[in-house]
Amino acid sequence: MSTPGASAGEPLISASGICVGSGAGALLDHIDISISPSEIVTLIGPNGAGKTTLIRVLLGILQPSEGAVHRRPGLKIGYVPQHVSPDPVLPLTVERFLTLGGRSGGGRIERALTETGIERLRKRPLDALSGGELRRAVLARALLREPDLLILDEPVQGVDFGGQIELYELIGKLRKTRGYGVLLVSHDLHLVMAATDRVVCINRHLCCAGHPEAVSRHPEYLELFGARAGDLAIYTHDHDHEHDLAGRVVPVGGGAAGRIVPTASDKADRAHRQGRHRS
Repeated sequence: MSTPGASAGEPLISASGICVGSGAGALLDHIDISISPSEIVTLIGPNGAGKTTLIRVLLGILQPSEGAVHRRPGLKIGYVPQHVSPDPVLPLTVERFLTLGGRSGGGRIERALTETGIERLRKRPLDALSGGELRRAVLARALLREPDLLILDEPVQGVDFGGQIELYELIGKLRKTRGYGVLLVSHDLHLVMAATDRVVCINRHLCCAGHPEAVSRHPEYLELFGARAGDLAIYTHDHDHEHDLAGRVVPVGGGAAGRIVPTASDKADRAHRQGRHRS
């Protein structure tokens, strides 16, 4: 969705110079980030890097000690938290869960159930759902706001490998069909990078940011996640070009790091996924 009167090139949300705390105990130190319409931005970093703290700042839950957050006027955000633990004592069905908050009119529930692929689960108790089904139910509830921006904190936590791929495909489809901006927080680097437009890597400070191919070769990224992290498959198709650290297109072999060549394990993983899609 687009906000009336907003410029097409204007970010949905942007933050500049964000600091939380100071000195050696700072949780965030001068972080910049922005998300535009129809763009998927992935926020990565090790445990304790400040990813959830940054999300709380973007949502307006936490005020930064320095820096500023700018939101489009009238911006609506759909948020999927990292931890969702249904209480088995409360027999809350998926349908009832979606009605909480009062945004269930006008066929919204039916549309959200359909878009997330859980129509058949509407009468099932939340505590009886699998990990992937629960994440889809929480995502469906976020869609009821008819948001401009989706913020998803570890959206595939507790989901098996096949379910992770399907959830990322669903997020990409929602971006395409509804024009959402999406901010993803994840540790699943090899899967997330295949679906994202831009990566922001933090470790309390801004380590690197840009196109996934470029970030995967950045020295700070490799230092955080290990030298083998750069060998993980990023895309499931081939390119006739590369990107530099700023995301600019350069000919294959023309960049400083040379061409990215998939490893044998990458090719096996690709074959497995293609087999799943054909079945």
